[in-house]
Amino acid sequence: MIIENKMIVKSTTVNCGVTEAWKRWTTHEGLLTFFGADNKIELCLGGAFEIYFMMDASLGLRGSEGCKIISFLPEKMLSFTWNAPPQFEMVRNNEYKTWVVVNFDVVDENKTKVSLHHLGWLKGEEWNKVYSYFENAWGFVMERFERSV
Repeated sequence: MIIENKMIVKSTTVNCGVTEAWKRWTTHEGLLTFFGADNKIELCLGGAFEIYFMMDASLGLRGSEGCKIISFLPEKMLSFTWNAPPQFEMVRNNEYKTWVVVNFDVVDENKTKVSLHHLGWLKGEEWNKVYSYFENAWGFVMERFERSV
């Protein structure tokens, strides 16, 4: 297994305090404001970080089923494993998962900078396609997050 030295980086500064930004990324209700149609979030080490996008799809194909929280520092950092969309079957079904790190930096009491890093990419054509997919998708997610506050 060869991990590429590349990552997707997206950031935005939102008009809310860090507590609100943190809640939007770490609670069921918060994620519903900008990310997916439903979710299962368990804010603990190894807890679920599952975002569901296609509720009519079969179980296991609705979104990020099986993704887990790797670590977190309350109101500072959240990291979780991430899988590929169902159309990238080889990558999605791979035992190896990429991971995402979201950092929360206080700008002032009513502004928070949120930075997302998606890394852990393997070499290969199919992995490159998934990387390109998420280069666009994470930008969309961050725009929706910004508009949600």
